[in-house]
Amino acid sequence: MSVKIERIADQIQKELSYILQLEVRDDDIKFVTITDVHVTSDLSFAKVYVTVLNDDKKEVTLKALKDAAGFLRKELAGRIDIRHIPELQFVYDESIDYGKKIEQIIETLHEEDK
Repeated sequence: MSVKIERIADQIQKELSYILQLEVRDDDIKFVTITDVHVTSDLSFAKVYVTVLNDDKKEVTLKALKDAAGFLRKELAGRIDIRHIPELQFVYDESIDYGKKIEQIIETLHEEDK
């Protein structure tokens, strides 16, 4: 990935986090953490990886984010100086769950050694 694309992805992540935290009034979206953003090389799509505080509301939160994608793009357009704001695609970040699973396996192995 080029430096320009990485810089734009970082800027999108920072601005989206700010917008979601302070400006969105939907309670389904309030406790979302943006963990990463991947932007295509032609800047047409941005895959936004998110985690949710309450795993029970994962599906509801993802639907709310998809519904708010137009509003979020409009807000990004006023904050980021690029010609075309990428389409936002929200994806649940499984890496944290995967890390927890690995950590549990390691703890189990250490308990067996004792």
